[in-house]
Amino acid sequence: MPKIPVEISARHIHLSQKDLDALFGKGFKLKKIKDLSQPGEFASSQTVELIGPKSSYKKVRVIGPVRKNTQVEITATDCRVLGINAPVRLSGNVKGSAQATIKGPKARIKLKQGVIIAQRHLHLSAEEAKKLKVRNNQKVSVRIKGERSITFHEVVVRAGRQYKKACHLDTDEGNSAGMKTCEYGELVK
Repeated sequence: MPKIPVEISARHIHLSQKDLDALFGKGFKLKKIKDLSQPGEFASSQTVELIGPKSSYKKVRVIGPVRKNTQVEITATDCRVLGINAPVRLSGNVKGSAQATIKGPKARIKLKQGVIIAQRHLHLSAEEAKKLKVRNNQKVSVRIKGERSITFHEVVVRAGRQYKKACHLDTDEGNSAGMKTCEYGELVK
């Protein structure tokens, strides 16, 4: 069975230019501290506070580059702590999603939508998808072996030229498998 790198994605935020300007000041540029596995994406040194009706999380990492729409990705556990009812969605699908308040060094903004629990997904280049005989938006399963072996179903394939092979789980999912860092799983169709 094909080996797949599996990465754990902690809570984070992608900002639109408009919201970046509001939170950090007009014309502010994100400062890269580390490249991420997907080409062009990076962790910035900037953080914000994510505020819900019940609680808040300080130091939520801002991921670059800026996007068309602001999007917050949290876990089901985070939802309970914050008092937010976020839907499970693929990245980019924020229409009608949950609300939250974001606080930066210069301002506080109210997101009317944009908070999601990221659907577990598998990034593949078009060539990798062809080789593995899967297609964009197909649902597959990924098995992770170990002391807490588990098979994740409903893993959505995101295939395209811009992607590099990696399965993304959130921290709740990674913890359920006993993962510590990037590990390898097996693709199960």
